[in-house]
Amino acid sequence: MQFGIYSVGDVTPDPTTGRVLTEHERIKSMVTIALKAEEVGLDVFASGEHHNPPHVPSSPTTMLGYIAARTERILLSTAVTLITTNDPVKIAEDYSMLQHLADGRVDLVLGRGNTPPVYPWFGKDITQGIPLAVENYALLYRLWREESVDWRGRFRSPLQGFTVAPRPLDGVPPFVWHASIRSPEIAEQAAFYGDGFFASNILWPKEHFQQLIGLYRERYAHYGHGTPEQGIVALGGQAFMRKNSQDAVREFRPYFDNAPVYGHGPSLEDFAAQTPLSVGSPQEVIEKTLKFRDYFGDYQRQMFNMDHAGLPLKTVLEQLDILGEEVVPVLRKEFAKGRPAEVRSGPTHPAHVQTHRPEQELR
Repeated sequence: MQFGIYSVGDVTPDPTTGRVLTEHERIKSMVTIALKAEEVGLDVFASGEHHNPPHVPSSPTTMLGYIAARTERILLSTAVTLITTNDPVKIAEDYSMLQHLADGRVDLVLGRGNTPPVYPWFGKDITQGIPLAVENYALLYRLWREESVDWRGRFRSPLQGFTVAPRPLDGVPPFVWHASIRSPEIAEQAAFYGDGFFASNILWPKEHFQQLIGLYRERYAHYGHGTPEQGIVALGGQAFMRKNSQDAVREFRPYFDNAPVYGHGPSLEDFAAQTPLSVGSPQEVIEKTLKFRDYFGDYQRQMFNMDHAGLPLKTVLEQLDILGEEVVPVLRKEFAKGRPAEVRSGPTHPAHVQTHRPEQELR
């Protein structure tokens, strides 16, 4: 079981002070958070991809490459890589390069994003979001696995005898997760390729994601990749902790109430009751997170979003100390109990290399 944090890189005013970080400060804070995540023993750090203010991570590979040079162990990923508006050729090149620089400590989450204007900004039609995701990944999949690619599709110019350079490290592409909030087509796509499915379940009730994950597991087995229980699933989560729950709620409430994502809507208590948001003591976060297995089955990766809504960097680093020292060790132990032997571990490059078989690549 892998545990990590992901950042969307928002620049949000601190509602308790009015302080707004500069873009430079926010970018540097994301790096500091990634280094802290490795220090406290987390497995994964992931950066979002956004091309609109008030977000700063427009170039995840640049940021992750810099972090790779300053870390030794932590796996570097994306909270989303926009498969719809990025050219799959450029994705293939960028993440192959990053894979080499990070000695394989790289995977990526593909998604369509949640900012409608990004489509026309990059010359795409938002009404074609699903077809773009399907076609672009079909090309990306081949680019990483074939030395010479001939391609003709609907959404980009044809390719003839094209070779991505550099080739994937050890001949094995980075592991891919397909992320979805609402689209069964993306769960189907992840299942078809035998890739991972990231249910970004932070804002909606569990019942919605039970359906998506159930569909993914069923179709994963249908396509011959293993049993439904062997599907590779990641979940999101949000947490804010203090020694006792009253202090956590009191401190976090102004940030929740003013957050662009969920502020000015349901109360903190109502939102926490319906979604993975957990505000309380470390034990309360542990108990809530452990329930995810009851809802979704055994899974491979648990990600937390902890640096949002204008929270000061000092506070975020304190949260990571609590997460790494008090929460994750217990979660590792508890999730390991009763975990069937056939359930797969979280993906890593060495494991992917070991199980790589050429005959499994192209169908």
